[in-house]
Amino acid sequence: MATLAALNDVSLTLGGETLLDGLSLQIHEGDHIGLVGPNGSGKSSLLRLLAGELEPDGGRIITVEGIRVGFLPQEIAKFPDQPLLSFVYDSVVERPGLRDALEQVESRLATLQSSGGADEAELVDAASNVAELHERMADLDARFSEHEAKQILHGLGFSQSDHSRLLSELSGGWKMRAVLASLLFQKPGLLLLDEPTNHLDMPSVAWFSKFLRVYDQALFLVSHDREFLNEQVNRVVSFEPEGVRTFRGDYERYLKQRDEERQVLENRAKNLEREKAHLEQFVRRFRAKASKAAQVQSRVRMLEKMETIELHRSARQSHFSFPPTTRGPRVPLRVDELSKSFGELVALDRITLAVERGDRIAIVGPNGAGKTTLLKILAGEIEPTVGRVHLPGLSEVRYFAQHHADALNLQHTAYQEVMRSSDGSSAERVRTVLGGLLFDELAMEKRVSVLSGGERARVALAKILVRPGNVLLMDEPTNHLDLQTAEALTDALATFDGTLLFVSHNRAFIRRLATKLWVVHDGRVESYSGTLDDYLWSCQERDITPATETAVKPEGQKKSRHARKERRRRDAELRAEQNRELKPLEKRVNTLEKRIAELEEAVARHTEDLSKPELYDDADKRDAVIQEMRAAQAELERSLEEWSEAHERLEQLRAEFDE
Repeated sequence: MATLAALNDVSLTLGGETLLDGLSLQIHEGDHIGLVGPNGSGKSSLLRLLAGELEPDGGRIITVEGIRVGFLPQEIAKFPDQPLLSFVYDSVVERPGLRDALEQVESRLATLQSSGGADEAELVDAASNVAELHERMADLDARFSEHEAKQILHGLGFSQSDHSRLLSELSGGWKMRAVLASLLFQKPGLLLLDEPTNHLDMPSVAWFSKFLRVYDQALFLVSHDREFLNEQVNRVVSFEPEGVRTFRGDYERYLKQRDEERQVLENRAKNLEREKAHLEQFVRRFRAKASKAAQVQSRVRMLEKMETIELHRSARQSHFSFPPTTRGPRVPLRVDELSKSFGELVALDRITLAVERGDRIAIVGPNGAGKTTLLKILAGEIEPTVGRVHLPGLSEVRYFAQHHADALNLQHTAYQEVMRSSDGSSAERVRTVLGGLLFDELAMEKRVSVLSGGERARVALAKILVRPGNVLLMDEPTNHLDLQTAEALTDALATFDGTLLFVSHNRAFIRRLATKLWVVHDGRVESYSGTLDDYLWSCQERDITPATETAVKPEGQKKSRHARKERRRRDAELRAEQNRELKPLEKRVNTLEKRIAELEEAVARHTEDLSKPELYDDADKRDAVIQEMRAAQAELERSLEEWSEAHERLEQLRAEFDE
């Protein structure tokens, strides 16, 4: 596979902290790389280096000439003020310049034709230029069509009526979707995505995941969503305590390899310790005996040359739990005939809902449907237009906002901000909670204004942890958290003994926690009896409108129960066909990956043996090790080639089935 970009001995220090130290990394065609590591380890900085937004302190970053690099950061400060569809369609770099050039030569041709005095050679030259530019424009339109731009916008949740809206009219989250749409439309050779699902709703995440699975260009992805990461990546670049490491396979495969590495190192260390103890025992026992002097000296030399096994240092990990809550009423929260309007826009229309003690309700639905509005009303952040929220006296409601930074006092230190919300909790309790979220004593005294987005998210989480109440409302709680902290939060919430209502696009988070689904759409909130997968399937079923038409279907177009049953039958048949073809290939790829890992370990072991001087005292043993290493290297090359072919065929089949 051709190399698209390379980092050679790259170093980077920001704010006095060394993030990268001598990093070397190659990015190949077709690589889908997941970038994992704790907040602040350097993931976003690595993406900014590759995007050219940062310069390394040392080393070089090389990209293949002519390769397009597309970068979606977590936040963007400025957006051009132009219509949405025009912004996406003209994001292909060549198009605006080509259009301007065409207008100029067409104007020149028209002037020559109207003047009457131009010679034939000038007219022919101008006409040829016009024809050539039209041909180039036609070729560009074929590769980057307006229809495709509309399809991408539709997949990311925009309606046809949005196409003519100016970006300045959109909210921050929808602007980020527009930038994402433009990047997907450009099809850059190297696509860098930093938490791209933060601003997407559940249906859009499902569409986006499907789009990326067949994206045949190189991809770098940072995501807190374990399931999304597993669906997209075939390599993992991980920020570990010992440095940046690379692993083949998806995120689950990375975790398994990391654990296997740890076990191998621990076993080798134990074996060496036992061997060292035996040698030291022999030296102590026979040191004074002249007849054993040669053997003692031999073992002393062996001890001096004995390697030292450095075990993996454990990365600091978040560890926290929710304290026991006071027992709330049987129905801790109820709303009756509740409505909310913003001018002429009706966000919620005559909603009646009841929550039972211990419920864990995931609130799902498209962006803009009113999920956050509903949570804010339940939390008392905003007032309903009509109706009311009933909260019995024993209900203690706490709210974790999606835009948590807006609710933090930037002038407070992290410790002061959490202490202010602790409602009488001891200073020791506050420091324990912050410590569990990886704040050391120095970090606790930093002002909120200088904290990163991930650190601010952890401060907001700490405020909830010190006083969670017995009714917890959370809006996209895993946004801006690293993967490990997001999973630690999931584990902690699984033991929370109160009532939980949350909005999230993180499918693994919902699957682990939700006992009920509330679906918000068209001003209504419906209790959904099916699973999350049933809901996602129903979204696909409803969304049959082409991207070039309005996304609103007439009532008469709803599918009958028989049609839905027939569709499910056809889907089941298709899945069975897919399994027949895909399963053997998937099994072969997995088998090859395991064998490749074994061979790589064998080559490394033989290389290590050949570096030991004592091996060369025994010619037969030396030759045997060399022969074994050559055989392992030859088999490794064959296995890598076979894996590449099998993996390529597997991805091709998956793409065909997706189509």
